[in-house]
Amino acid sequence: MRFPDLPELPRIAHPFFDLPDERVRVRSRHFGDVALSVRRKGTGPPLVLVHGLMTSSYSFRYVIEPLAQHFEVIVFDLPGAGRSDAPDVPYDAEPMADLIGETFDALGLRAPRVIGNSMGGYLCMWLALRRPDAMRRLANLHSPGLVTPRIDALELAMRWLAGSRRVVDRLVRRDPERWVFRNVHYYDESLKSREEAREYAAPLRTPEGRNAFTRYLGDTMKGSTMRRFARALAASRPFPIPLQLLYARRDPMVPPVVGERLAALVPEAEMTWLEQGSHFAHVDAPEAFLAAALPFLHGE
Repeated sequence: MRFPDLPELPRIAHPFFDLPDERVRVRSRHFGDVALSVRRKGTGPPLVLVHGLMTSSYSFRYVIEPLAQHFEVIVFDLPGAGRSDAPDVPYDAEPMADLIGETFDALGLRAPRVIGNSMGGYLCMWLALRRPDAMRRLANLHSPGLVTPRIDALELAMRWLAGSRRVVDRLVRRDPERWVFRNVHYYDESLKSREEAREYAAPLRTPEGRNAFTRYLGDTMKGSTMRRFARALAASRPFPIPLQLLYARRDPMVPPVVGERLAALVPEAEMTWLEQGSHFAHVDAPEAFLAAALPFLHGE
């Protein structure tokens, strides 16, 4: 699909914008007093959905309603994403993980079940290592977290190449919607729309949002931190909470071998391979994702 051919609305309808958008203030030790965008649906045990890089809580639009038949579903935008504040501080992985736990505290949640996608899954695994009582169980959908050549190249570029953050800012600022279109990939590209491009591009239209995005690239996704994460996993066996690893067989963003390597580091985790779908299986293969995740999420 070419960007000019994007339909205005996604070809599959969703109820995301029907959910009230709450502004929840989180007092964070690292980020300060930050306002996050939160939406909720359903009743029952709390289930928090944590999105990944360059997306927002909108990415869960096709699974909120079916999950809300079993849980109180809570989605929120991480700092610098969606409608949340974008504080100008370092976005290293450990304080980002702490912020997720601080958000649970601000929402009055005690050990909720959690689904983390992509970077969100990586950060939630860090949170489990740092605060084992913060979550009851975690379904990690195709996260990064272990070093690959692409991660090493990204850290090298962001740390050592002069003006790299300014270059990223300039590339994104030129046309944020096209940037999103080119960098968010699905198994089924026909699911893309102008609506989605606008939603993910909204924070990238502001200097604060672009600064947060470059901080995610340069701070959160550092290979040096991922090496420390791998050592922490090896030293923390068994993993402190029940963990499910859900990985697609094909993905252009995070190589599936990352899932294999994580499963070797955490052999007690439940490893599930999705034969269809991508990095964003909750978007392009929601039925397969839900069939795999729901039995795990219902566990105690």
